[in-house]
Amino acid sequence: MKMAYLKKLKRSKLNKKIISLLAGIAFLLLSLPAISQPFAGEIAAFKKQDSLSLPPKNAILFTGSSSFRLWKNIENYFPQHTIINRGFGGSTLPDMIRYVNDIIYPYEPKQILIYCGENDFAADSTLYPAQVAARFEELFNLIRSRYKKVPIAYVSMKPSPSRQHLMPRYNVANVMIRNFLKKKKRTAFIDVYKAMLLPDGKPMPDIFIQDNLHMNEKGYAIWQKIIEPYLLK
Repeated sequence: MKMAYLKKLKRSKLNKKIISLLAGIAFLLLSLPAISQPFAGEIAAFKKQDSLSLPPKNAILFTGSSSFRLWKNIENYFPQHTIINRGFGGSTLPDMIRYVNDIIYPYEPKQILIYCGENDFAADSTLYPAQVAARFEELFNLIRSRYKKVPIAYVSMKPSPSRQHLMPRYNVANVMIRNFLKKKKRTAFIDVYKAMLLPDGKPMPDIFIQDNLHMNEKGYAIWQKIIEPYLLK
């Protein structure tokens, strides 16, 4: 009887350990998607900010990658407009597609400006311009499914000293996206690329910060002059 009891007790303890182990594995599996999603922290910060004070409707939404994210004082460049800046991380177009419910849909903007695509090439050297253009088209269609009449503008991929090897791909993808938008109503292609080049075709070195990728105030001043005429009053 004693031996049978001990065996039963051991089995019971073993079962508890197995159950505890399985529960731990299940918790990790459930948590993994949230942990592994890129830029989840920045998106959560946007949500928290919106929960405290949701931006006004009918503003102009700037969204995309770090060239918008680092434009910290963007409101000072466009004082006649109400701006919402939802640039995040070093995002790619698939990241924007992943978070479209969080960075675009909630705001009911009167106009949407997108800067993204540059990091797609930097992250995957095997990508063709047509593939990046197709990613933009997917994002565009997602936005149009929600906002059928809101004007959408795409700011061209910029040249930068640290990514001169990618400039030919940027050029081709920019042309493809521009041609796509020509066929769509209430759209614009905003070309900042040419204005950032020297006469020899190389990027201006003095409009970038030390990383030779992101812009300083002189770079953003160039963007301001080009973008301003496209913004809705």
